[in-house]
Amino acid sequence: MKRNPKSQSIVVVTEGGPHVWAIVNAVTDRLGPVTVILETPESKAQLLRRRARRQGWLQVSGQIGTMLLTRLGKRFLVGRAEKIVAENGLETAPRAGQAIVQVPSANSPEFLQAIEAAAPKAVLLAGCRMLSRKTLAAIPCPVLNYHAGITPKYRGMNGGYWALATGNAENFGATVHLVDAGVDTGAVLYQARGRPETGDNLMLYPLRLAALSREICVSAIKDALAGKMRPIETGLPSRQWYHPPVWSYLWTGLTKGVW
Repeated sequence: MKRNPKSQSIVVVTEGGPHVWAIVNAVTDRLGPVTVILETPESKAQLLRRRARRQGWLQVSGQIGTMLLTRLGKRFLVGRAEKIVAENGLETAPRAGQAIVQVPSANSPEFLQAIEAAAPKAVLLAGCRMLSRKTLAAIPCPVLNYHAGITPKYRGMNGGYWALATGNAENFGATVHLVDAGVDTGAVLYQARGRPETGDNLMLYPLRLAALSREICVSAIKDALAGKMRPIETGLPSRQWYHPPVWSYLWTGLTKGVW
C-alpha cells in the first residue's frame, strides 16, 4: 500500500486485540504513522455490575455464560483464525517501532495528557470504553469510532452476530461514525457489508469484520484530516444490543446454525 508522504498526526484509542492491530497497520500503510493509546480494559466485574443495573442479574448471568463459553472455544479456533488472517493479508500484531502510550483509562488524566502530547488531527476509537462528555469535549479534533456492526440498527455489542441471528444477514458489516455522547449513536460516515464464511462464529466475526473494514477506516480518517467528512443517512431503526445469554446463544446455534 502507498504511504501518504505528508502524514498528519493520527491517534487510535483501543484496548487492543488482533482485529484492531489489523486496522492500525492498514491505516499506517495508507496514511502514515499512528500513535496508539492503549488503555487498561475495564474489569469485567465493573462492566457486569453496571449492566445488571439496566438488565437484571438473570440476563447478565446468561451473558456471563456465553462469555465463558466463547473464551473456552477460542483455543479450538486458532487454526480457523489463522486462515482468516492469511487469506485477507491481515497483520494482527503491533509492528516494531509502533508508538504505544499506555493509560489506565480513556477517561483518565493520563489519557488527556497523551492526547495533548500527540496533538492529533484525527482520533479513531476502536474497542475502548465509552468516552465521557468531559473527555470528548477536551479532544480538539474529530473523534471517530470503528464499530463492528451496522449502526444504528446494531449498536452496542456483537453487531455482526446479531444481524445473522435476527435473520438480517444483509446487514452483516461494520461502521465508522462520529462520536457523540450516546452508545454508537453518532452520525454514520462509512459502512461496509459482507458475508461470513462457513465455520465463522461469534469468536471469529471480529477478524472477519476487520478484514471488510480496513478501507472504510482509512477513508474516514482521510476525510477527517481533510476536513471533508460527509455523514450519510442509513434509514435504519436504532437499537442497542449486548452479549446473547447462553440459553439464547445455544438455541440460535442449534436451530439457525448461527454461532
